[in-house]
Amino acid sequence: MTVLPPEAEWRHRPGMDGLLKALDVTDGKARFVGGAVRDGLLGLPVNDVDIATTIVPHDVLDRLNAAGIKAVPTGIDHGTITAVLADGPVEITTLRQDVSTDGRRATIAYTENWRDDAARRDFTINALYADPLTGEISDYFGGIADLDARRLRFIGDASARIAEDHLRILRYFRFLARYGDNELDSCAYDACVAAANSLMALSRERIADELLKLLVVAVPVHALTLMVEGGILQPVLPEVDMAGVVRVEALIRREAQAGLTGAALRRLAALLPHDPTLADNVGARLKLSNKARKRLIVALEPAPEAETPRALAYRVGLEGAIDRLLLAQDQSLSALDLLEGWTPPVLPIGGGALIARGLPAGPDVAKALQAVQRRWVAEDFPDAERVGAIADQIVSKFQRARQ
Repeated sequence: MTVLPPEAEWRHRPGMDGLLKALDVTDGKARFVGGAVRDGLLGLPVNDVDIATTIVPHDVLDRLNAAGIKAVPTGIDHGTITAVLADGPVEITTLRQDVSTDGRRATIAYTENWRDDAARRDFTINALYADPLTGEISDYFGGIADLDARRLRFIGDASARIAEDHLRILRYFRFLARYGDNELDSCAYDACVAAANSLMALSRERIADELLKLLVVAVPVHALTLMVEGGILQPVLPEVDMAGVVRVEALIRREAQAGLTGAALRRLAALLPHDPTLADNVGARLKLSNKARKRLIVALEPAPEAETPRALAYRVGLEGAIDRLLLAQDQSLSALDLLEGWTPPVLPIGGGALIARGLPAGPDVAKALQAVQRRWVAEDFPDAERVGAIADQIVSKFQRARQ
C-alpha cells in the first residue's frame, strides 16, 4: 500500500485540521488530490494544496463559514471553493464528471464516485487521491507506477482527452519536461501534433500561462525541441524555431554557471528572435502585462557599445541588466559580479544646485543636469564631492557658451 509521508509539512499547515474536520474527513468525504499528492510522493516541495470532496459547493461554503474559516466562491459554478488559511489558500472542489466539452470549457455534473472524478483528469500522475488521516493513496489508472517510472500518460485515449480541453497539449509538454524523463509515449505525442491547430481556439492568456510554466522548469529543452519539431507552437507562435531552443539551452547553462534561478520571461526572450519590436508584438499577442512586455523589450534591445554593467543597470534596472548580460553569449559572466549586492544610486545633486552655482533658470538647467549625470555614470557613480566638482565644470561650460 502506497501512502504519503506522514511528516510532509504541507499536511500540517495551521488551520488544515479544522478545515478537514469541517469537510467530514473522518467519514471519507474529502481527500487530497493532484499536485500535492504527486509531489508529496516524490518528496518535492508542495505549494498548492487541493482537496476533492463529495460535498456539494454550497454546502462546502456553509460548512466553512460555520467553522469560522474564510471561504471564497472562486469557481463555485464549476464546483470550487477556496479556503483561506494562514499559510495560503486551499482549493476544495466537488467531485465532477463531464457532461459535454468543446475543447475550451466543460459542462459538468457533480458525483460521489471518486473514479468518475479521476477519469476526467488529464494524466495518470494527476489522478492520485490521498486520505488525509492515513495518507493512503487511491490510484485508479496506474499513476503511481507511472510516477515511479517517470512516465507521462494521458488517462484513456490521448486524442479524446485533448479534444475535451485543448490546453492539455501544452500541459502535456510542461509535465513531460518536469516528470516524464523516460520513453516518450508516441501515441500521446502524435495526438498533440495532430491537434496543434486547436490551440488557436484558446485564450492567449491560458497559452501564455502554460508556456511560462514550461519555460521555468529546470530542464525544458527536450520538451521544447519536441514542440518545435512537431509544429506545436506554429499556429500561435510561428516565431519560435530550433534556433530559439538552442538559445534557451545556452541561457540555462549560463544561469547555472552564474548560480541564478531560471526566469520564465528571460527564457521566453531567448526563445524569440533578437528583435525587441517582435518581442513586444508577441507579448501583446499573449496578453502579457505591460511590465512583462517591457522586460522582454529591455532584454532584447541592442546595447550601446562600451556600456559598463553598472551603467546598464542604472539605465534599465538590475533585472533588465541581468537578463541582458545572461542573454549575451559573448559577454563574460564575471560582469554579473559587478552587480552583486549593488543598488543603482540616485544622482546626489539637482537642478537647484546648478542654479546656485550661477546657471540661469531655464532649459539649460535640465541640459546641464543631464550632462552631469552622463559624466557621473561614465565615472562609475562617484561620491557627492566628485559630483560637485563635475557640476562646477559643467556649469562653467554652459556659462561660457552663453557669453
